[in-house]
Amino acid sequence: MESSAASSVRFSRRQMLKVGVLGAGMSLGSYLRLSAAKQDAGRSAILVFLGGGPSHQDTFDLKPAAPEEYRGQFSPIATSAAGVEICEHMGKLARRADKYAVIRGITHNLAAHELGTRYLMTGNRPTPVVNYPMYGCVASREFPAAEDLPSFVSIDRPVEGPGYLGPEYGPLSTGEKPRHGQPFRVRGITLGDGLTVEKYRSRRDLLTDIDTAFDGFEDLDDSVRGLDRFSEQAYRIISSRRSRDAFDLSREPDREVDRFGRHDFGQSMMLTTRLIEAGVRFVTVLLDGWDTHADNFNKLGHELLPRFDQSLSALLDRLDEQGRLESTSILVTGEFGRTPKVNNNVGRDHWARAMFALMAGGAVRGSQTIGATDEKAQGPAGDGFTPDDLAASFFHNIGIDPKTEYDSNIGRPITLIRDGEPIRQLFA
Repeated sequence: MESSAASSVRFSRRQMLKVGVLGAGMSLGSYLRLSAAKQDAGRSAILVFLGGGPSHQDTFDLKPAAPEEYRGQFSPIATSAAGVEICEHMGKLARRADKYAVIRGITHNLAAHELGTRYLMTGNRPTPVVNYPMYGCVASREFPAAEDLPSFVSIDRPVEGPGYLGPEYGPLSTGEKPRHGQPFRVRGITLGDGLTVEKYRSRRDLLTDIDTAFDGFEDLDDSVRGLDRFSEQAYRIISSRRSRDAFDLSREPDREVDRFGRHDFGQSMMLTTRLIEAGVRFVTVLLDGWDTHADNFNKLGHELLPRFDQSLSALLDRLDEQGRLESTSILVTGEFGRTPKVNNNVGRDHWARAMFALMAGGAVRGSQTIGATDEKAQGPAGDGFTPDDLAASFFHNIGIDPKTEYDSNIGRPITLIRDGEPIRQLFA
């Protein structure tokens, strides 16, 4: 039987949830003990997600010999890689083709945004039985950052979640995209309302006795552990000069702002490089707007492709200049491609049977295209690749065995990527 002293510091689940929400300065020392894990200071990764489904045949898989209603309005241009052509609106990336590989002929059959995104962000076909973790959550578990840094940052919003790994490996989401000329406030990091670091530290110190109320922390349910994880992380980040500096884009000179672009995506990509430089292990950055059912060529040619071209080129250049490209694995993908035939609204609709991805950094050999689609970009020429193969390749490049097994909440071990295999040509 519990002593009266012990029972006096026990909290109900409702009270624990309330503490997790209202006591942003409170922590559980036991969480830090749980987070003591292996470190690998050299590894990091970036996922650039093109939300909405980019048109493969108007970007990296053009078909100039196809009938007009299939080939679209853009022309291919030569790149610095022999025999590799990409869209005319990506001149900067064309000159940097030695830094990345293009994967064509990726194929699946989930042409709905939610399901397609879940598949491409986890490398496992969605199922109602298992909730798979997205890439960054796995990297967060395998390669945690220093205690005063988040391991995984998702700029703006999370794309997918930690699944069976549990919320302690979920991303720190900034809550918005950085905008040029405006102060960037990161939810859970930026102090406001007159709260200084010193006041925050004092407030936290006054509440350290709360830790004794949470004996048996490891047995709490996921929602409670997740709430406390973010409280602890908020304290560590806010009290760390290194973390606050990493998120401070005002420290960048004008030439870097111009190089990345004075638009949301450019500022997000510049922030991505700062986070990697600071020691964050995984960053997800979003460029939405690719769901071009209408006015496809105007949207791509005047907005999406020029921004994508400028900012991805800047990221590749900066990582290369700093000697970080070899230790940073980069994946660029959407959730599916677009219909081979242009519709009556001068757009393209959802099409999962063919899509592209880019990979760079780490052990990836640039200056190559891998795989192909047929003459109308309708499907792969040959067997093609699956999202499972793409995920296995990405994990392999990060340094995580795609056949790693994890314990799960369904009572049996689960293989990280069950069906896919690394695309060996990427690393040859």
